[in-house]
Formats: sequence, C-alpha cells, structure tokens
Amino acid sequence: MPKISQKGLAMPQSPIRKLVPFAESAKKNGAKVIHLNIGQPDIKTPQIALDAVKNNQLNVLEYSRTEGSESYREKIAAYYHKNQIEVTADDIIVTTGGSEALSFAMGSIADSDDEIIIPEPFYANYNGFATASGIKVIPVVSKIENNFALPPIEDFEKLITPKTKAILICNPGNPTGYLYSKEEIKKLAQIVLKHDLFLIADEVYREFVYDNKEHYSILQEESLTNNGIIVDSVSKRYSMCGARIGFLVSKNKEVISTAIKFAQARLSPPTYAQIASEAALDTPQSYFDEVKTEYVARRNLLIAELEKLEGVKVAKPQGAFYCIAELPIEDADDFAQWLLEDFRVNNETVMVAPAAGFYATEGLGKNQIRIAYVLDQPTLKRAVHILGEALKTYIG
Repeated sequence: MPKISQKGLAMPQSPIRKLVPFAESAKKNGAKVIHLNIGQPDIKTPQIALDAVKNNQLNVLEYSRTEGSESYREKIAAYYHKNQIEVTADDIIVTTGGSEALSFAMGSIADSDDEIIIPEPFYANYNGFATASGIKVIPVVSKIENNFALPPIEDFEKLITPKTKAILICNPGNPTGYLYSKEEIKKLAQIVLKHDLFLIADEVYREFVYDNKEHYSILQEESLTNNGIIVDSVSKRYSMCGARIGFLVSKNKEVISTAIKFAQARLSPPTYAQIASEAALDTPQSYFDEVKTEYVARRNLLIAELEKLEGVKVAKPQGAFYCIAELPIEDADDFAQWLLEDFRVNNETVMVAPAAGFYATEGLGKNQIRIAYVLDQPTLKRAVHILGEALKTYIG
C-alpha cells in the first residue's frame, strides 16, 4: 500500500474541530450541544455586504486579479489609514482567508527547517501552517498567572538562532484575548531589528478591544517598515467567516513581490466574496460600537460566572472573544470528550476546545480549555452552569 508523507502524518489535528464527531453523535441522540469551542460569531453580517452579492450585475464570474481587485485594495488602504496604519494598495494582497495570508508569509520568509518564535498559547493552526511549510515553531511561554502578558525579552533572546526568521504574535490574542500594549510592541520591534528578523502580527481582532484600551499595530511602528508583516481578515470583523477573505500587508516590497508568486499559483481570491467584503468596508461605526458593547457584556458575564466555580482559574481577556480557563482536572481532552459522550443537564451539554493544542510545548495546557464567548448572554450563563455541574460529577 502506498505510504502517506511524513509531513502529512506530522500535521496536527485541530483542537477546535477534532471533537466534532462526538458532538454530532450527541446531537443525533437528541442532545443539545452548546458550542463554546469555535469562534463563529452569532452577530449578523452587515446587510450592506449581503446585498452587494445579491444585487450584483455580473454576467460572467471571472477570475479576479491575483492580488485582489484594485478597487477593493484601495478601500482596504483607506480603512487602514483610518486606523493610523499608512499603507497603499500596492502593499496589500487579498488572500483566501487570513489562513492563506499566513501561509504566504511563512513561505516568503522561511525555508525548510527555519524557525519562527511564537508566544504560547497561540492559535492552534499556526502549528499546522508551520508543519505544511516545513518550519519549526519555537515556543516562548506566557502564563495564565500574569494574564498571558508578553514574556520577558530575555526569554526571546535565549531562543534566537541562525535559523530564526521571525517572531509571530496575535494581537489581540486567540486563544487568550490578551492585548499587547504599545510598549510591548516597541520591545518586540527592538528585538527583531537587533537580530534582523521579521515581526508577523495576526491582527484580525483589531476592532475588538475593551476597557478603553487601544490597539497598536506593528505597522504604526515606523522602524518596522522592512520588518513588519500583518495578517488580517474580514471573518470576525464583519462576522463573515464563510467569505474566506483575508489580507497580507507589508511595506517591504520584496515580501509582497515574493508573496504574489505564491498567490499566482492559486490564481485569485474568490470574486463574490471580494464584492461582499468591499461593500462591508462601508459598514457604519455604529455596527462596531454595538458589537463591542455586546462582547464586553458577554465577557464580563462569562468571567464572573467562571470565577464562581471552585478550583477554576481564568485570565481576563482585553480583546477578541476568547478566554483560557484552567480547570481542576488533569486531562482536558478526556473531559471535553466525556462532556459530549456522557454528561447532560436537561439533555444539554457543552463543547469546549482543549487548550493543549494551542501550545507547542509538550505537556502544557493539558488542564486548560479555550472558551469562545460568541453566544448570547443567557446561553453563556447556562453553559457555565453545565460546566460547573460537569466538573462536580467528573471530579467526583
């Protein structure tokens, strides 16, 4: 029998999606599953985006330009300008989701066996993208005890080798909700300049920043003109996860010209999704104000309810819509599967994402879960109640 590739065998399963068969089985058996495992917002997509697709006059659904339509990239550049990020349309490549933008970035700056340093826990698919590109993830540990703040610069410097090509951050963070301060971004800028590295920032949650804090982009830092790369997406900003539209943004012309070659190999981003995403840029500020207010209320309720549970430790997110909770158990994978297979409250259970898959260091996060607070407040409160009852039963 022909053999599967070593790269394929090494590809990690998604901690967000790997329990789906157990959830589907629970539903087929009549249970209701509350999904806390995936960042699929229940917020309505802006009507202006939906109408743009519904009312378009296309007669032929053609390929678009490899880098995305010019009109869309011009509007994206104007969006960034409003956010104090000065880039042009030529600094932007429209991609099939933020995932493709990250893959293009990795492919453009690193060769097989090169290394990228990432503070952990981090978005689980970074492991997958790195494996697909033949890149080694070198984790630097951030801790729940200090809310997953940026680790000391000394911790980064100890890990830098001749193989190191970049530091990658998510700001605000998935899965932690941590928001890097302006001072922390400047510290990262200093270290990448000192060692001639790239700083890649996944900024897809830029709009979701709480407690009167402000998001500071790496491309607001003038010193990073040649070292900064932004990965971005419309998925969460406009609740358009199914559009699969993202961007790769850099002022480094060589990065862009290299990434375009990867983009040419996949031909072009989807036309209808670009039409919707371009229209979404005209979404009024009131939409974001309302969404942010709702997420703050959900976060506050979730944290308050989790803190009532005996033995549970939780970090308070300052952005995005995720949090990491540490549970008084040994194996969150086993607990999460047990929830779906064996535990019910009024024929309901919850689905969570075990956090070990958000770490690269073996053994870390095994007693932690990620919760996405993308559901309405009554559902979140009910979900935490079920979680609390489940812990009592599971621990015995």
